[in-house]
Amino acid sequence: MHCVTSPISLRLPEKPTIKIIPMIELVPISGDTEPYSDTSSQADTEILSSSSLDRSFQWPEVFDVPKFSVDVEYRLRQGNLLYLRDGTYLKVTKELKHDILEKLAETMYAFKAYPAKEDFEAVAKALVQTHPCLKESGSSSGWNGWKNSLKFKMGNYRTKMRQLGRVDVTVNGEGRDDHNLEEARQVLVNEMMKTKPNGSLVKKEMDLTFALRRKEVVLNKPAISQMLHRWPALFTESQVCYEFTRVVGKSLQENFFDELDRFSPRLMDLFRKKKGLTGQLLAELLRQTKTTEPTDIRCLCLWGIACHLGG
Repeated sequence: MHCVTSPISLRLPEKPTIKIIPMIELVPISGDTEPYSDTSSQADTEILSSSSLDRSFQWPEVFDVPKFSVDVEYRLRQGNLLYLRDGTYLKVTKELKHDILEKLAETMYAFKAYPAKEDFEAVAKALVQTHPCLKESGSSSGWNGWKNSLKFKMGNYRTKMRQLGRVDVTVNGEGRDDHNLEEARQVLVNEMMKTKPNGSLVKKEMDLTFALRRKEVVLNKPAISQMLHRWPALFTESQVCYEFTRVVGKSLQENFFDELDRFSPRLMDLFRKKKGLTGQLLAELLRQTKTTEPTDIRCLCLWGIACHLGG
């Protein structure tokens, strides 16, 4: 009897992948660890899932904490087991807290764009009941910090939805209806008729009526003359800058000067190569600029652009 053996061939995938699960870190209950204070994060600019765009549910009597990502669920599951065994809290990292709050905000938005105080409390309480390892040692309730962080995160989430064109947050600023916003707009018009309008009041009312203004611009595409009639404050220098910030979330002046500084070397090189009368004027501007201070270079470039285009 012959026994024939042959080598066993093992085929490995062409591109094997490894899933890395971060180690969790725990803190004793008796410790004085302060809960992480939520701040704005670059991760807030992530693209939102399309599922959050359809809000058609009533706020539930009992809030069910949603399932989080695989990594988050793993860390919470391990944290809950160790909490039950040793009575230790999970030390919440910035990344972990962001992921938890982002998912909760998305779920809350499916019910309400503007949750009430009681809603935030219900969600925060449900979170620590479902995942007791997330209780806060420095809080009498164990969830007050989560409630405050949820309020902040929900505001960020509405901003994202507003940028995506969601009508419920673009039209109804801070839960106000069109009638309230129209009254605020009229206050603005009356204020701008004064010799010296109150700048603080104008900014406050312009912030408040931003949603109504965006609705008019996006849906009606009004003429400049109509915008000037309805929104005279929008044509002042300060409100042009503020409106830019409201729309894109950046400072107009800072953004402009950053880009001007970036292109300054190329602009100056362009000025040096210009011929004719315009070239002579640009050469004189270059000669008069004797420092490399940012303000002087910016003035040179702005004057030079005007001269170059005018020539």
